[in-house]
Order: sequence, then C-alpha cells, then structure tokens
Amino acid sequence: MGTGRARARIRVRIRVEGIVQGVGFRPHVHFLARRLGLSGWVGNDDRGVFIEAEGKPGDVARFREDLRDQAPSLAAIHRVTATAIPACGDRGFRIVASRGGTRRFTLVSPDVATCDDCLAELFDPADRRHRHPFVNCTNCGPRFTIIRDVPYDRPATTMAGFAMCGECEREYLDPSDRRFHAQPICCPACGPVLRLLDGGLRGEGSPAHGPDAGRPGAGPGGGADPIAAAVEVLRAGGVLAVKGLGGYHLAVDATDEEATRALRSSKHREDRPFAVMVPDLRAARALCELDAEGERLLTGSRRPIVLLPRRPGAAVAGAVAPGDRRLGLMLPYTPVHHLLAAELARPYVLTSGNLSDEPIAYRDGDALSRLAGIADAFLTHDRPIHVRADDSVLLVTRGRTVPLRRSRGYAPEPLRLSPPARRAVLACGAELKSTFCLARQGHAFLSHHIGDLENYETLRSFTEGIEHLRRLLGITPGLVAHDLHPEYLSTKYALGLEVPGSVDLTGVQHHHAHIASCLADNRETGPVIGVAFDGLGYGTDATIWGGEFLVADLAGFTRAGCLARVPMPGGTAAIRQPWRMAAAHLYAAYGDTLPGNLPVRARHGSRWDEVVAVARAGTNSPLTSSAGRLFDAVAAILGLRDTATYEGQAAIALEQCADPAEKGAYPARAVDEGTLVTIQAADLVRAVVEDTRAGAVPALVSARFHNGLAAATARVCARLRDDTGLGTVALSGGVFQNRLLLEGLVAALGLRGFRVLTHRAVPPNDGGVSFGQAAVAAARDTLGLV
Repeated sequence: MGTGRARARIRVRIRVEGIVQGVGFRPHVHFLARRLGLSGWVGNDDRGVFIEAEGKPGDVARFREDLRDQAPSLAAIHRVTATAIPACGDRGFRIVASRGGTRRFTLVSPDVATCDDCLAELFDPADRRHRHPFVNCTNCGPRFTIIRDVPYDRPATTMAGFAMCGECEREYLDPSDRRFHAQPICCPACGPVLRLLDGGLRGEGSPAHGPDAGRPGAGPGGGADPIAAAVEVLRAGGVLAVKGLGGYHLAVDATDEEATRALRSSKHREDRPFAVMVPDLRAARALCELDAEGERLLTGSRRPIVLLPRRPGAAVAGAVAPGDRRLGLMLPYTPVHHLLAAELARPYVLTSGNLSDEPIAYRDGDALSRLAGIADAFLTHDRPIHVRADDSVLLVTRGRTVPLRRSRGYAPEPLRLSPPARRAVLACGAELKSTFCLARQGHAFLSHHIGDLENYETLRSFTEGIEHLRRLLGITPGLVAHDLHPEYLSTKYALGLEVPGSVDLTGVQHHHAHIASCLADNRETGPVIGVAFDGLGYGTDATIWGGEFLVADLAGFTRAGCLARVPMPGGTAAIRQPWRMAAAHLYAAYGDTLPGNLPVRARHGSRWDEVVAVARAGTNSPLTSSAGRLFDAVAAILGLRDTATYEGQAAIALEQCADPAEKGAYPARAVDEGTLVTIQAADLVRAVVEDTRAGAVPALVSARFHNGLAAATARVCARLRDDTGLGTVALSGGVFQNRLLLEGLVAALGLRGFRVLTHRAVPPNDGGVSFGQAAVAAARDTLGLV
C-alpha cells in the first residue's frame, strides 16, 4: 500500500533565481506547500532559493504556477527551473538551513520602507513593539545596507550581534506569523538601542570636543525618551544628526529660517536645495502640487526624494531651496523617521550627513568626528551600517519618472542587460555623480550613488563599494570598461586593473556611454540617433564634447553633429564661473563688435577683457561643444548666476526662471562643417542679447532660448534621419534633467514623427554612465571587438 501511495506522488527539484532572499520568499514557499499538502523543503543558497516538493501531480503543478503568480510583492523572479526526481514519501514541509557554495548568483534586495502593518504596531500603545524604533518584518526593513555576506541569514548581517528573545524567536519560527524567518526581527527586549548623544553646541567653546562629547543624555533633554529629546533639539533651532538606513543625515526644522541657514553654513553648502521630510501625503500636498505618479513614488516601498512643483506660499524656510520653484519631498521610510515626524508635527530638512563634496558618514565613530562641529545632538543606535547609501532622487514630468539619483531603495536591484555579457564586466563610470556597474550574463548591477570622485574619501568609498558588491555577488570581472578621460580617478583605477590574459580593458567615449545607457535602459540595441547634452566629456578628438548628435548602437558610434564649439576660458574655472562662458559665447557671436552696455560685461570690468584675450589666444581654453556651458553663458548674460557653488547651478537657475507658458522660440541655423551638422549657438546668444536689450524680461528670454534649442535639435535629428533612415532618437546626458527642455524636445520630435527614448530606471546624468559602459563592453565582447 505504501508503494502505491508513493507511485501516486511525484517529486520535483526547483531552483528559483532573482531577488528571492530577504523578501519573505521562503515563508511564501512554505505557505504554498502547506496549503497544497506538499512535503519537502525550501532553503537559501548562494544562487537563490532551492526547493524540493512532493505531492499529487496536480498539486505540484499548481504549486509551480503559484510560485510565480503569487510571489511576495518585494520579490523579483528572473528564472524558475524544475527537474523531476524520485518520490521518497516523506511528510511535512520545512525550511532548512542555508547552504554555502563557490558560485554566487544570489541577487540582493534593496532596503524597504516600513510597511503599514509594522507602522500600525509602532503607534499602537497595546502592542509590544509600540514606539520600537527598529520594528520590521518580512515585508520591510533594512536589507542591502546590513548584509555582509550571502546567503541572506541573520548571522551574515549586522544583526548578528543581537540574539533573539523568546518572543521574537517564537514569531521567527511560526509559519503563520508575518515575521516567519524575518532576519532583522527584534523588539525592545532584544533589538538595537536608540540613544541621543550630545554633539556640543556649534561655535567657539563647543563641548563637542571636550569630555562630554558623545555622552548619552549630555544634550538637550537629559535622560528623556530619545525621540522626544531629539524633537526638542529641532524645536530649539538645533541641528540633529540622525542615523538612518544607509548613513547619517542632518536634520533641522524646515520652517526655521535661522536653523536652516546655520546648517548651510556649517555644511559649506551655500545654495544646493535641501530635501524635506513630511509625515504623510496630506502634509506633502500642503507644500507641493502632486499628481498620481508623484503620490505613488512618495508612498511606495522605495521612498525616494521626489522633486515636485512648490505651491505658492509653501510653509518652509526660504533657505531650504533658495530660488527654486521645486521642493524635494520624501515621506518617512524608517520607524525613527516616523516617530520624529509624528512628534515634531512639521516638515523637517533631512540632508546627507557630510560636509560638501564628502561621502555620507555611516560609521559611528567617523560620524561623531566629522559631524561634531555641525550637529548639536546625535540620534544614533548600535546596529551597524555595512554599506553607505544616499537617498534616491526622482523627477516627475508629465506623469513620467526621470531618475536623477539611483541609490537607497533601488540599489543593488539588477537591471536587464541585452545582449548578455559573455564575460563578467566591471564598468568604472565617470567622475561626477560617480557610480560603478558590475555585469554578469543578463544582469547589470548598478551601484549606489558614490558622489563626485574628486578626493581620497570618495575614492575609498568607490573602491570599497566595488570590492563589497563584487564579493557579495561572486563576480570576478574579465573585462573592465572606463571613460576616455585620462585624468579621471575612475579611469586611473581601471588602468591599474589590467592583467594581460586575465583582465582586458575597453575605453568608452563618455557620450557614447550616455546613449548606450538610454538604449539599455529601454532594452534596445540601436542603431538610433543619439542626442547627448551635458556639461562635458572627453572627445575622441581631445576636445571637450557636450552637445552631441551621434549615430549609435551599443557597440559603436559616429559623431554626426554638435553645438558650435567655443573656447572654455580658464578650463575648469569656467564651470565655477559661468560669466567666463558668457564672455566666450559673446565673443563667438559678436567678435569685437559686442554692444558696450551689456550688464554682464560691466560687472567684471577689466577681468572681462582679460578672459576674452585668453579665449582668443586659446591659452588654457579647450574647445567645447557643451550644452551645459551654453546654458551657463545664457544664465550669466541674463544676470541669474555669475558664479556657481555646485555643478549645473546656473543652468538650473535658467530653467527655473523660464515662463513655461511662453511659446516663442529663437531661431538657430544648423550648418554643415565638414562631416558634422553644427547648431550655431551664436544665433541663440545674439537673440538673447537683442531681446534683453529690447526690454524682454528674463522669464520670456529663458523660455524662448529653451524653445529655440529644442526646435534646432529636432531639425538636426530630421536631417540625420534623411541621411541614415533612422526614426528613433535617444536622449541622454545631464542637461535632460531640465524638465522644460526635455518636454519641449520630446514634443518637437513627436511632431516630426520620431520615436523617442528617454531614461526610465537609470539617471540621464553621469550616474548612469557606468551602466552605459557596461552595455557597450558586453556588446563589443559579444562581437569579438575587445
């Protein structure tokens, strides 16, 4: 009889690959199997999840369907394979111990915002986790930032040092509990401890450097509840350092002008807007205009900063986002944030815990040292952060999302790569907004945001990040892609990795990487007409490109057009001083006949003539076709910005100034210069000057400039279509963070019958360059071009 029963049963060995660890997948499998009366087991290993399931043929078939169709919301299944094996007649279904291995194919989950169930417990006085700052379950909580190794189990995370109490262990082992096998599970009896430490008062005589610095209770509030005491710091106009998921933030009351200005001064962050955290959608709507896509992003499990149109009279200090018609809002994504928001009951600034140009502080000792002169108190805890991760930033335009920074909540979720990589790839990215990308087969793992790769601390963050993610994913690169710029630290790092016969290198031109990034982001291979507008990138002719028209596929490109080239007087000094680019563009437009009463010229006196002379002579004045520098020039001509304290500031001011209702456009010719079609930027510059001298206000001039550039760009694309037969245009580069230009150009191209590709999951700025490099390297390798 037993043999007959065994024959009526079948058994399968199933392998599930994708993001299936840290997302409640094993409990999900356990539930499905028990519901169908199957026997067997499920476990984690270094490739994903392994399963053996035995039961009636129909039940096993249903189980395999339900694995995909009813997967947990946080899971991303990429492949399921099954093999029939002999039935063994066992009974019961269990979760077994994880297995290690030498080949790692596990995909790691990003960090996940606090779910509604945990939030309800957090604010329920009758719940044992009431006001517990680390409440989490299988559906939410820290993931990537606490993982030290795979498989994803508690001993391989920074929760390893916290032994579960009896109650938590019971929940962890109960298949009916939503904390069944939740690795970061904890409660007030056994979890991390939140503390408020004194940071000292800013200024001369600060105790931050004395014997009381870092002591519990030394700051305002004494030995009180740390959340309540932290809120008192904010209400008193102080700066609070808050330990989050991927590092420390600095917080101030967003309605307090003096506190916000003091934070700017302490951080050496003169103008760049601060992000603001609000408790809920109601508070968000009071500050900004929200559409359905904005609401979805704000309330989703990733919780990025979302750039939104600011309402007139929005109740935040002017110093939060000076001169910007937008606000970067986010909703709480950790229990600590929720508790602070509920207690403070007003918006608060939450900006990365660092000085300007440094990576975010994430180790406790480093944070206490680096932020002691800024923060009046530290709201911290004893759960270590293993990987730093800044907040992600997204822009919503006409119901579509444009990612500006892909980091916490998104990294290291894989992106699809087609064609798949024949060899494992490391792409080292650019310099500004640095990221790196690891690729294996059909997956590309774009890193968290590193920052501008211009100093030792950021370089160390870059190299440590590569080593950690490479080890976590088990990727040993055989091919390394890098930018062509010889002075980028990322290029120098890549060149140091070349090992003949083991690791090959491939250089990728900066703007080709931009277009490849857009192609791969849309799962296309080209060829397309690529429009790459940004600040700068090293060209194949050793000049500075940045306003490019490429005929490109993933493997290669031909430069087909550009903006007219002008000198960049003083080199990188022209990036920090946009008036220099105004001098260069005005000289290109007028020569020695420049009208003498231009305010931008008058503001700089004899220095203007010196800069023009430098540009004319070509001394330390590399030629550039940069669209970003053209925007800088127009901003300076209109008196919006003569200097810039951060990259792109003048161009942002020009966009913010523009009247979106204005439909007029300045004409600009496109002429043949050798093999290139060149947009005559001088036409646009002369129109700006003449309109301004005729009394047009900057809002109209800016709008007409934007519209004129969009129209000229669309005309060049039409000419290239006539030459190539290509009807698809890919838009990439940091200039396409400009909502007005992006929307205007997409509309102009649409009217001409083009199919337009824009970024969907990867930033158009240099944060997406490493992904483009990886796609180029994989395509070249497939074709045997490396």
